[in-house]
Amino acid sequence: MTAPATIADRIDIAGLELEVLRRGAGRPILLLHGFQNPDPGARFLELLARRARIIAPSHPGFGRSPRPDGFETVYDLVRLYLALLESLPDEKVTLMGFSFGGWLAAEIAVACAHRLDRLILVDALGVKFGDRESADILDVFNTHPKEVQRRFWHDVPRFAPDYDALSDEALVSLARNWEALCLYGWHPYMYNPQLKRWLGRIAVPSLVLWGASDGIVSPDYGRAYAALIPGARFALIDAAGHAPEIEQPEMFVDHVLGFLET
Repeated sequence: MTAPATIADRIDIAGLELEVLRRGAGRPILLLHGFQNPDPGARFLELLARRARIIAPSHPGFGRSPRPDGFETVYDLVRLYLALLESLPDEKVTLMGFSFGGWLAAEIAVACAHRLDRLILVDALGVKFGDRESADILDVFNTHPKEVQRRFWHDVPRFAPDYDALSDEALVSLARNWEALCLYGWHPYMYNPQLKRWLGRIAVPSLVLWGASDGIVSPDYGRAYAALIPGARFALIDAAGHAPEIEQPEMFVDHVLGFLET
């Protein structure tokens, strides 16, 4: 079976125009991306689209989604996606968040369980377990880029981007995404001090997936995260770092579909 082609579209939510990638048919999945907006050619999207309908917006300031003046907090993003959920024709959707988008997904699941069918968090950020001096989450803005790549990927030579080979347009997009990520996640760095307290309110079946080689947020961080969500399953994906959906797309999709079809 061949997956339907990717459709690049725009959607207006609460007066903001978002770039949105739509793909596939069937069970709806709202996908919230991490450090970079989703690549339409990603293998995991192709595989998921054979069994599900994917709705993947680019956060304001990422990709081709404009960011209005004054729109600069995680609170703004969470409220935006709550409005997006209410606008969808589906009674309930599966919410999937990656990395920074996993933080957003967790915040949304705490606030809006009635519109969610299931929750999937992939190497999610958003909480802090250690003390003030503990680096639960690697500071990607103040760490050498080569070290960030080493900690991000399991197989750096194969998957880390070659910036010298990218087009000017791609480089501008990467820089724009990085700037927006810094704006949203800088202070406090990539977490909400209150979120840990409220994760126990999540009342939908939840799956927490983690790359076994993740050096941005470790598997132990992921296990502790999952333990705060009632009934959540935790699973490791071998030979993968912070983006297991990219490094191990088949294994990643097997986990997701197994969870959705249970």
